[in-house]
Amino acid sequence: MNVYEAVASRRSVREFLDRPVSPEVIRRVLQEALRAPSGGNLQPWHLHVVGGERLDELKSIMRTRVQEMPTGEGTEYDIYPRELVAPYRDRRFAVGEAMYAHLGIPREDKAARREWFARNYQFFGAPLALFCTVDRRMGPPQWSDLGMVLQNVMLLLRAEGLDSCPQECWAMYPQTIGKFIALPPERMLFTGMAIGYADRSKPLDALVTERAPLDEVAEFIGI
Repeated sequence: MNVYEAVASRRSVREFLDRPVSPEVIRRVLQEALRAPSGGNLQPWHLHVVGGERLDELKSIMRTRVQEMPTGEGTEYDIYPRELVAPYRDRRFAVGEAMYAHLGIPREDKAARREWFARNYQFFGAPLALFCTVDRRMGPPQWSDLGMVLQNVMLLLRAEGLDSCPQECWAMYPQTIGKFIALPPERMLFTGMAIGYADRSKPLDALVTERAPLDEVAEFIGI
């Protein structure tokens, strides 16, 4: 698989097979992903991979936690801007409606939508979980580095025949995850990711999210 194919085939998969991921493969992927660019070579990322019995334990914890605190524990950063204006607001709305349409869950069925969203905290059945954390003293430039290393991870997973789902929703439970992965106080949770083999038989596998036309988001100056 070349880079173009990896980019084109990367999707946020929300249905995974009950098929284990080789420890050697995930180690190889993360080792190569660390070649991501980093301003000043700070390499501000910290990656935590959870699997096996420990992942089962975390899923059990989260089943209880989501029932106790369905709206989360309070995020340590704004996942979205507090004033989300068009076109960004429209894009967010559109992808949500497209996903629930594929699932056959109407907009008025709030309970079913909440139940589906809670599957985030079971990693959609994936056999591996990844968390990314960062030193609290780092700023926006270093946070952009986190995105680059995570994109490397997702593309390299595609090269290995694996899929993923980046999940910023984990930022809603920073205390629970911080305790589970023994996070030192100077570091904070950024995001999570589900990793495994996609279940191609499920309805959501057909969902391909739209992207804005190139000329809407790019300007070519002098060429």
